[in-house]
Amino acid sequence: MKTPPVVVLGTGGHAKVLIELIERLGRPVLGVTTKEAESAATFCGVRVLGNDSVLAGMDKTALELANGVGSTGHAHRRRELFERCRLAGFNFALLIHPSAVVALDAEFGAGAQVMAGAVIQPGCRIGSNVIVNTRVSLDHDCRLGEHVHVAPGAVLCGGVIVGDGSHIGPGSTILQGIRIGAGALVGAGALVRKDVAEGTVVAGVPAKVIREVNAPEAARSIP
Repeated sequence: MKTPPVVVLGTGGHAKVLIELIERLGRPVLGVTTKEAESAATFCGVRVLGNDSVLAGMDKTALELANGVGSTGHAHRRRELFERCRLAGFNFALLIHPSAVVALDAEFGAGAQVMAGAVIQPGCRIGSNVIVNTRVSLDHDCRLGEHVHVAPGAVLCGGVIVGDGSHIGPGSTILQGIRIGAGALVGAGALVRKDVAEGTVVAGVPAKVIREVNAPEAARSIP
């Protein structure tokens, strides 16, 4: 069955990585959209279609979207864009890099993205609009809620549960059975040995609470 072309939302660094991934999968990239007006006609060799308003004139059944908006600790823009486009009736492509090692029983929500060198072991469940970034390791039975970003090189040992909208920093390690609450942020290189409450920022080795903030609006913990 022929796969539909993909429109990438965004022209930042994450969008650049996605374009390469989509092309590596042998799928056509129809173009990219931008948040604001851009003078360039192309981005990474792909046509710039205009801002997100151009989606209104596209055939929703003839293409899929890829969320090219990254996150560096706050998933609000990425989440809002995904939910707005889903409400409008668009489908998001599931993108898994050919070099990723993914268990046969792993489950993925709409628009999940798995980058180069990632390892996802048996029993893992990945929510919608999640980024499992470069060289991330998810051991058995990890569960990631929606809109989670696990940044490059992070390691989640078995049975880790991550709530919606959380950000797991690059190079961090979360020990087996830990629960990360919705909207939490784990700092780069942190070693997490205890559960992290919703909306909490932790960092360090071992990880300690840096500050507590409000969890994102309408965040939902994983049951």
